[in-house]
Amino acid sequence: MIEIERKFLVISLDFIAESSAQHAIAQGYLNSDPERTVRIRIKGEKGYITIKGSGNERGTSRMEWEKVISLEEAKSLLKLCEQGVIEKTRYEVKSGKHTIEIDVFHGENEGLIMAEVELEDENEAILKPNWLGKEVTGDKRYYNSYISLYPFNKW
Repeated sequence: MIEIERKFLVISLDFIAESSAQHAIAQGYLNSDPERTVRIRIKGEKGYITIKGSGNERGTSRMEWEKVISLEEAKSLLKLCEQGVIEKTRYEVKSGKHTIEIDVFHGENEGLIMAEVELEDENEAILKPNWLGKEVTGDKRYYNSYISLYPFNKW
């Protein structure tokens, strides 16, 4: 139940041609406290509830528990979420043994494009495509729970 990931800003749209899948995502937070976020997500035709704990010192690892819920449950729970439901399109790109997930944000977070790479070990090397920019792992401004409350276009 430990998630290990690194986050990067994306500096070009070159990843789109390399992507193997794309999904529309809507997500909101029942609780955006960094110590215990509770997220509701709709990805395609599936719903999810996710609970995340606080991250380690570097921001690479934290507890994560996720369960699939029905689409109807997810739609109902999204209505109960705090302000700032996030809408984004997620692209998936294979890079070596990893899949990079790139989120293109819409609405009040338009202009923000971030990539995440899930790892098995914090010190694991990753193949970085040329469209990956500055690493923002551990920078709380780039947590989805943060941008739901403080949208990117108001920074």
